[in-house]
Amino acid sequence: MRILAPRGRLPRGIRLLIVARAVNRLGAFSLSFLTVLISTDFGVSAATAGLVSAGFGLATVPSRLLGGHLADRLGRRRTILLGLIGCAVAQLGIAAAGSLAVVAVFAVLLGLAFELFEPPSQAMIADGVPPADRARAYSLLNAALAAAGMGAGLIAASVGRWDLRWLFVVDALTCLACAVIIAVVVPADGPRPGRATTAASSSAWRDPALLAMLGCGTLLALVYMVIMILLPLALPRYGLQAADAGILFTVSALTIIAGQPLLRLRPVAALPPAEGMAVGAAFMAAGLAGYALAHALPALAVATVMWSVGDLLIMGRAYAVVADLAPPEARGRYLAVYGTSWGFATVAAPIAGTQLLERLGAEGLWACLAGVCLLFAAASMSVKRLISRPSTAP
Repeated sequence: MRILAPRGRLPRGIRLLIVARAVNRLGAFSLSFLTVLISTDFGVSAATAGLVSAGFGLATVPSRLLGGHLADRLGRRRTILLGLIGCAVAQLGIAAAGSLAVVAVFAVLLGLAFELFEPPSQAMIADGVPPADRARAYSLLNAALAAAGMGAGLIAASVGRWDLRWLFVVDALTCLACAVIIAVVVPADGPRPGRATTAASSSAWRDPALLAMLGCGTLLALVYMVIMILLPLALPRYGLQAADAGILFTVSALTIIAGQPLLRLRPVAALPPAEGMAVGAAFMAAGLAGYALAHALPALAVATVMWSVGDLLIMGRAYAVVADLAPPEARGRYLAVYGTSWGFATVAAPIAGTQLLERLGAEGLWACLAGVCLLFAAASMSVKRLISRPSTAP
């Protein structure tokens, strides 16, 4: 009896797109040091440096929406190249800046370019992969970025000891390397489909199914961002080092990479989207409950594996659902709207997470996040009817 679901081989262009994005991710470490660079090189307060970083963060929200619009109007590959080259120029500008004002300008420009290539990358996968294989393709992209992220940490640790400005130079070079790969090996944009005729395709914001997914996605992104931001702050309350969070993040990345074959198991592959996301949320809730109960590093690592399996089950499915909901001529915009969930979560997570940590302690923080995961599971099932409509894509 076959226990693995049959799968088709991903198209060569999609595989090369994933490789190119991984190359780009190898350099995506510089932004973690933007505030430090501003504080040390220009002698300003952490609060002032934080305002510059906040300017970058706010600019990423319209960047993603613009990326979706351009992906549908200008073309996938052209928009990806525009975003990558724009990021490289802005990063080189930060590296060469001689004043705080110049850094601030280039930081905002970087934010405006930073998310341009996300919607077209995701739309290109939807264009080139059959609906049955999309969840696996998006999950593979997520795994490739996770693997590259581990390498990025090693590069940052070595280059950052030399000169923080060189982090931005290396990041710019990886953007340009990714752009070269995309320009050389990814097929050129074909003619775009005609103008949409339905209200849902003319404005993604009018589609109730997409808005339902945006609500669910914001809950998921909030959980993920709180983990990323608050884990280093919570660990010292267990008597551990903040740097131990790096070990747990590595465990998470390895789980996502090693767990890819899990998605091919017949019981997993056969799960409908809503049920699959709900099961993933249950795994995430169990892992975060483990954080609340376990204070030793090995036990926390086991809990990390648990919530990371949940992430593995959810992430690819969520993007595949959105891609299936979108009319072909509006995929970029649909994926961009869904992607704004990360912008909302990036703003809310530091505020909500720190308040929970201070008022409820580490155990209370993780227990609340486990509850949010269960809320996500319930929300996923409640919108099942909306997101189960037939795919609009061939």
